[in-house]
Amino acid sequence: MITLYGVLRSRASRPGWLLYEAGAAFTHVPVIQAWRLKGAGGEVPLNTASPAFLRVNPMGQIPALVDGALVLTESLAITLHLARTVGGALGPRDVAEAALMEQWAFFAASAIEVPALEIASAERDGTMAAPEGRSIVALAAQTLRRPLARVEAHLAGAGQMVGGRFTVADINLAESVRYAQGHPTLLDAFPAVKAWLEACQSRPAFRKMWAARMAEAA
Repeated sequence: MITLYGVLRSRASRPGWLLYEAGAAFTHVPVIQAWRLKGAGGEVPLNTASPAFLRVNPMGQIPALVDGALVLTESLAITLHLARTVGGALGPRDVAEAALMEQWAFFAASAIEVPALEIASAERDGTMAAPEGRSIVALAAQTLRRPLARVEAHLAGAGQMVGGRFTVADINLAESVRYAQGHPTLLDAFPAVKAWLEACQSRPAFRKMWAARMAEAA
């Protein structure tokens, strides 16, 4: 039995989306980040500092996945594993596709996610229009232009990230690019990326995951 730990207002959105795409049965345990509970009164929910969760992931981070005897605690490793085991066409059809899916996962983490998160943080904190926020966002957007140009060229020719079909590679990359969506103009310079991201987010499984995410406490 597959058990996914972590609220969807986290990187648990990635495996959550994939599981909905696959139509796979799983148990969702909505562990919340401990830092979000500072100053909260009343009963403390299961969180990343709870002893029960630390027995699953001693690092105290979400998401975590338990699949039988296997425990995984990195979101990209989780999605790649699920794609191979329950994902059907979301996963690789041969070793070449497996390598490409791994490549795009590492690319998302190393080239996209960090600067994209700078933009998401400024948007969330309401600092995007402040002088310091504008400087951070401008630098992040500039850093993203080179990797987004690579994705733009790839999508313009291929339409999808791997195999000409929607796969785990699209999920992993789309969830990293999503962090930069709050920038007012960045994605306009990359029309193929923008159209691809909108198509990814129009999928019923994404909308199902997003509705569940938005139903969680902010």
